[in-house]
Amino acid sequence: MPEDLAEIYRSTFPALVRFLYRKVWDVERAEDLAQEAFARAVVHKPESARGWLFVVAANMARDDARRAARERRHLTLLKSDPASAPAVDEAVHAETERSRVRTALEQLTPRDREVLLLWDAGLSYDEIATQTGLARGAVGTTLARARRRLVEAFAAGEQDEHIARG
Repeated sequence: MPEDLAEIYRSTFPALVRFLYRKVWDVERAEDLAQEAFARAVVHKPESARGWLFVVAANMARDDARRAARERRHLTLLKSDPASAPAVDEAVHAETERSRVRTALEQLTPRDREVLLLWDAGLSYDEIATQTGLARGAVGTTLARARRRLVEAFAAGEQDEHIARG
């Protein structure tokens, strides 16, 4: 068996590393996982070593990804301790502002909203015209009108909020 495994190693290792690289996107990690798969093959002595190696290597890559995800979640939780987390008031204020912007956007006409959002996404006037069917010269006018209406709707929402608070 060791001689057979040595031949399988020579013929399979590069293909196994390529296979693993497409799963973990790190050459060194792919090589480590391939080595570990061959080490397990020495212990388990599978009958069909080549197929077994690819199945074991795929499982190891999946387990590795799960472990990395758990570690990232754990580190995120550690980083967000109360001393470094934004104050609750700030989070509530930010969410309130986002909600007011969404409400103001919903009050625009679909065309004004689309032009404004396309412009905000970085499209040029020509691209906006093509996307919306507007004449290129009308894009600037529509955009200016949409901005003005958005500001007015946002301000009206702020005033309603102050009235509601009493």
